[in-house]
Amino acid sequence: MIELNKEDMIGKGLHRECFPHPDSDNLCIKVVTNGNQQETEREQNYYQLLEKRNIAWDMLPRFHGNIDTNMGSGAVFDLVKDHEMSTSKTLEHYLNDNNISSELYDNLFHALQNLKNYLIRENIITMSIKPKNLLFQKKMDGSGKVIIIDNIGNSDFFPISSYSRYFGKKKILRKWHDFKNLLSKDYANNPRVLTLAEKI
Repeated sequence: MIELNKEDMIGKGLHRECFPHPDSDNLCIKVVTNGNQQETEREQNYYQLLEKRNIAWDMLPRFHGNIDTNMGSGAVFDLVKDHEMSTSKTLEHYLNDNNISSELYDNLFHALQNLKNYLIRENIITMSIKPKNLLFQKKMDGSGKVIIIDNIGNSDFFPISSYSRYFGKKKILRKWHDFKNLLSKDYANNPRVLTLAEKI
């Protein structure tokens, strides 16, 4: 059994908490701390579908199965790190920083554009897209890529968009439009974020 410590937590969502894997620097463990396993089961079923489709895992952490922990069943994923090997920070972190440079905003813009294209190219469906569920993995030169780490999957009763690229693209573009609106609403007082939301 893997022992997890609360003080080591690196991320927290509505239902799950994320911890570094004590035996691997390149993995993390998500455990359910609020509610049941329904969200985790839905997500893992969708990950199995993506594995069968042999997608490129460029902007989505790979799922490595479940393990027993002292906090219950844990789902093991790739841990996203920056070039200097620190855990990558969320898009929310960067957008909340009023002191970040114009260059970094440009890098975020290009990274978000690449994420949008990636989701469409690989037909990856998300429940929602939120700044707290996106990590910006920085390279040494300040550029990087945005990696989506949560709310992956399809809750439709007939999930046709998971199998049809035509309907998948329509759904992805709707979710992206919702994401842009969320940015415009939550950062209404930040002109640079409003410009970013308009352009992506």
